[in-house]
Amino acid sequence: MIRQAKGKTPRRLPPKKASNSQKDPVGVYCRVRPLGAEDEECCIEVISNTTIQLHAPDGLKANRNGEFKETQYSFKKVFGIKTTQGELFEDVAKPLVEDIIHCKNGLLFTYGVTGSGKTHTMTGSPGQGGLLPRSLDMIFNSIGPYQAKRYVFKPDDKNGMEVQNQVDALLDRQKRDSQTTVPKTPTTRRIDPEFADMISPEEACKADGVDEDSSYSVFVSYIEIYNNYIYDLLEETPIDPIKPKWNVAGTPLRNNTEFIPPQSKILREDQNHNMYVAGCTEVEVKSTEEAFEVFWRGQKKRRIANTQLNRESSRSHSVFIIKLAQAPLDADGDNVLQDKNQVNVSQLCLVDLAGSERTSRTRAEGSRLREAGNINQSLMTLRTCIEVLRENQMCGTNKMVPYRDSKVTHLFKNYFDGEGKVRMVVCVNPKADDYEETLLVMRFAEMTQEVEVARPVDRPICGFAAGRRQRNQAFKEELTRRLEERGGPLDGESPTVLNQLLQSFPPLPPCEISGPNDDVTLPRLIEALEKRHKIRQMMIEEYNKTANMLKSVLQEQDSNLLSKENFIQEQRGKLGEKDKMLQNQKNEIDRLEKKSKMLEYKIDILQKTTNIYEEDKRSLQHELESREQRLQREMSEKRRMEARMQGIVTDSKLKWEKECERRVNAKQLEMQNKLWVKDEKLKQLKAIVTEGKTENRQPQRPSREKDKVPAKRSASPSPVPTGPPVRPLHRRSHSAGGERWVDHKPNTNVDLDTVLQPNLPNAIKVNAPSEKALSKCDKYVLTHQEVASDGEIQTKLIKGEVFKTRGGGQAVQFTDIETLKQENPVAASRKRRSSETGPDGEPKEGDWTDVETRTQKALRLL
Repeated sequence: MIRQAKGKTPRRLPPKKASNSQKDPVGVYCRVRPLGAEDEECCIEVISNTTIQLHAPDGLKANRNGEFKETQYSFKKVFGIKTTQGELFEDVAKPLVEDIIHCKNGLLFTYGVTGSGKTHTMTGSPGQGGLLPRSLDMIFNSIGPYQAKRYVFKPDDKNGMEVQNQVDALLDRQKRDSQTTVPKTPTTRRIDPEFADMISPEEACKADGVDEDSSYSVFVSYIEIYNNYIYDLLEETPIDPIKPKWNVAGTPLRNNTEFIPPQSKILREDQNHNMYVAGCTEVEVKSTEEAFEVFWRGQKKRRIANTQLNRESSRSHSVFIIKLAQAPLDADGDNVLQDKNQVNVSQLCLVDLAGSERTSRTRAEGSRLREAGNINQSLMTLRTCIEVLRENQMCGTNKMVPYRDSKVTHLFKNYFDGEGKVRMVVCVNPKADDYEETLLVMRFAEMTQEVEVARPVDRPICGFAAGRRQRNQAFKEELTRRLEERGGPLDGESPTVLNQLLQSFPPLPPCEISGPNDDVTLPRLIEALEKRHKIRQMMIEEYNKTANMLKSVLQEQDSNLLSKENFIQEQRGKLGEKDKMLQNQKNEIDRLEKKSKMLEYKIDILQKTTNIYEEDKRSLQHELESREQRLQREMSEKRRMEARMQGIVTDSKLKWEKECERRVNAKQLEMQNKLWVKDEKLKQLKAIVTEGKTENRQPQRPSREKDKVPAKRSASPSPVPTGPPVRPLHRRSHSAGGERWVDHKPNTNVDLDTVLQPNLPNAIKVNAPSEKALSKCDKYVLTHQEVASDGEIQTKLIKGEVFKTRGGGQAVQFTDIETLKQENPVAASRKRRSSETGPDGEPKEGDWTDVETRTQKALRLL
């Protein structure tokens, strides 16, 4: 075999920074889980493979500011209830696995409400493997033949990898084999009850374009973020036989199997400004089964911690990190290149976020309430970071993103800064009870799609010629074949090609010398050696010629290969530009489609709002017309009332004019009578004085009917008394009816102790009227007392009807008055006796019986 001299390691070019123009939006996918029961109310409907629609459940009122019950949300792709785990992996996680094999990072996390299927999507179940086991299976199916031996790659505890030589790696392997506590890699597939038959052989897949001239090693780590603290789920706590350990109960451990509380880890920044968990356990795995075993070991430790510390698994974030270390082979294609700068480390983070739900719905108290608040705070910090990133990209601002406010965002801040692809699977539960939480999740997912992450650049590759592993493998196979043909090397013979070439030389003649005069043997031997020397020189020349020709051919092939590679890179660059252009056009089309849908939605809202306004306008116009008609009726009624009142005023005026005229005539007649009486008295006095006792004659008084001036009769009919439109009065009392009455008796009324008392059997008695009492009755009576002209107490019952007003209140319209009066018979007799006297207090004419009495009265009058 022709071996080349081992040269210096090719210089590694510095990584090229990603251009700001090369950005891709965060890929957001939506997965809808089936309902728990068929009779449950559903609030989610899958419209298409990219759109879902939310329906507000029955009994939940829609917002009044224009937001209707149905809301649509668009995603990169929507997976319905019939989607299999394999279909989800093909679209979501497979591109990320291909990127990690090609030295690119990836971040995939599930987000949703508790019970929406996040853990099932990430982990899966027997027969339905999730994204995590399928990603591991695809990685080992792709790099299986090219894996390095164990401990060739070794973590340097600073988020980097070192390459050990074969001796150090062998010593580490022997040390591992001597430890009985560390399980070895299983040679056969191990059936675990939790992961049995997760992935069928028919569903196995592998990546294309794997670099065969590189060696690979897979390292996994498993951490948990709880209450904003980071815990290593793969950390093995050693037991010190001298210094005792303590458990959560505060008592010393009796054996090594008792639970030890985990210690929190801290975040650090490496030399490339990437964040990592300091002191985190990284386990090298060589198969899917071994990776499952490590993952299940972390799951068991997580369950034990949740049980011992009395906490819920849904209230913590779990992060499973897959690191793939790869380094090129040396020029011989036999060993890994001993250069740390040539080691590429790519990682895929699979994150199962805690359930997003309101603390009021969890019904937690005390410490559970505080831990739920911390989980919600970390999710809120994630939303805040997404909002600030979107604002910085859309508005051109440069606000500081608060990554450090939460361990989750601080750990993965490099992905949002352009260190890899970011994808999110939004898991939703279609039941109506989760409608409000699902609405918040949809809004966060819609906002996350608008964030763009810088596209990761390709890592530089080693400058060695391609095909080193194949050439080395071909040489080993050819050497093995030739040795098998010969049956193995001879005693003391080195199994090399040089020994085979030596057998092709001419045989040496006999070297025995017969005597001192033997001149034939030595010249014959010299001649044979010279021939062999000439053949050797010819073979050397032929070898050098062939080597030079082969070298020139190899150089020509290398130059052709390099030119082809350059051409391929150039074509790839152009293809990338075309892909970028197509992606930009696709993004623009998606943006315009989304904008068109949004405008259609707004037009629909405006149309509905216009219809509402038109309906209100028609109702208001109808009400205005009815009010105008009512106003016209009231105006006509007012005019009729004015005319009627005018007639009443005219009739009343004529009536009072006649009454005044009658009273004036009566007064005049009365005065005439008084003058006549005085004249008669004077005549009588004069007769008494002059004539003495004469016969008393009776004076003749003029008749009132004769002296009465006849009143002028009006040509118009007598006025008819008119009043407000009230109910006609009735003689009998309404108090005895069956209606509901409000009996209003003020506190100032005096109890008369009379036999006849107002009796209202079905009445509410109040001292002051109230709207509450009036709303319960339809009749109202007020008992009012006042002093009459004769000094007696007069009681009036003022009655009315209760009716509702337009404003919703109560009003009373008075319709009748009943008067109850009490008289004293003694006062009545005094009145009758006083009425026997004349109007001037003098006795009537019948009491003048004698002259003396008449004289005394006349003298008194004079």
